[in-house]
Amino acid sequence: MKPIIRVRGLGKRYRIGERAAYGNLRESITNSLAGLRSLRRNRNGESTKDCHIWALKDIDLDVMPGEVLGIIGRNGAGKSTLLKILSRITEPTEGRVDLYGRVGSLLEVGTGFHPELTGRENIYLNAAILGMKRAEINRKFEEIVDFAELERFIDTPVKRYSSGMYVRLAFAVAAHLEPEILLVDEVLAVGDAAFQKKCLGKIGEIGDHGRTVLMVSHNLPSLTNLCGRGALFDQGTLVLSGNATTIVQRYLSSLTLTGGKVTWLSAMAPGNDCIRLLSVQVSQRTDGIATAEVDISKDIFIALTFRTFKTDARLLPAIWLRDHLGAVVLASNNLPSISAASDPWHGKSYPIGTFRSVCRIPANLLNEGMYSVTVLVNVDITKPAIRKEDVLSFQVRDTGTMCKEYFGAWPGTVKVRLDWNTNPVDSV
Repeated sequence: MKPIIRVRGLGKRYRIGERAAYGNLRESITNSLAGLRSLRRNRNGESTKDCHIWALKDIDLDVMPGEVLGIIGRNGAGKSTLLKILSRITEPTEGRVDLYGRVGSLLEVGTGFHPELTGRENIYLNAAILGMKRAEINRKFEEIVDFAELERFIDTPVKRYSSGMYVRLAFAVAAHLEPEILLVDEVLAVGDAAFQKKCLGKIGEIGDHGRTVLMVSHNLPSLTNLCGRGALFDQGTLVLSGNATTIVQRYLSSLTLTGGKVTWLSAMAPGNDCIRLLSVQVSQRTDGIATAEVDISKDIFIALTFRTFKTDARLLPAIWLRDHLGAVVLASNNLPSISAASDPWHGKSYPIGTFRSVCRIPANLLNEGMYSVTVLVNVDITKPAIRKEDVLSFQVRDTGTMCKEYFGAWPGTVKVRLDWNTNPVDSV
């Protein structure tokens, strides 16, 4: 069978650097002359600092008709760049892409929508771009509007839509206009939980009808459920492709290369002008030394170090733990009922400064296996400031405390010692 998507030697290079928002004539002339001097030095063979980065390099990939392919990797791995090239939004620097079918894409909120046009007009515009005839569009129109749940606003200019309304309409258009190839980036995270579930169900339905789907997502359980095949990207290269579950396990395992600790420079740290995350660390020893492998019989400590840049910010740090398939098995933040006595900052405004927040996971709770850590911090309790998916991972091992009386792997996500009491029952 012939692939519906064929990628060979694909590469995309970007020039990195800073550009001032505004400048006067003198600055423009000065910058131009500096550029000419740099060019002359280059031509004369003098060394200059490399100011380019390869977002993708030497990518070879075949996708078969009817295949649902999940694409995963760290932020900056090149996943979104690949979809933009396949959507013909971005031109590759090198290599070749062959597409044998109409492409529908949902890459960013509102991509392909004209803000001055109404929802109705944008449906017809997007369908026309896909090459559909008006009769086909008329036949699908009501179904699209019903799926998006935007009947009241379909004749409102989309510039007045919220981000969630954009996603509803954009996904409905992309999914119902029957392109042979559907490209979906992480934009579904914008919608509410009910609509996300609806969209994931639709993606599964599209795959069942023999159309091809490429899906970029950090929602690893959904990815393993929907996708038969996965592709793992890292630093612009395709590391591995194969069974989706195997790819997810390989991805989570790769996070242990951090040695139990991840740090960022202040300028590159996740966050905003109110707070930035400086480090995340897993440890078990009282001296706080980081480790990527922990003992099931000892407490586990996950420490978040962050810096605040504004006064009167009430912060709510939180963590999620995911298992080897990406399912969230534990979520915790410093709730007042638990942390009020031990955490003096709970519910109070943080001053400007650097802080370290530590969560203790009790011994004999987690089962053996690999777990990844996602970090979240809200400002003023409800406003998201940081969400860093799968920052690092650690391996839980049973050194004998829980397994010496039990042979074989213990099923389930947790492995808790519970009290049992057995007494004889009088005979009847």
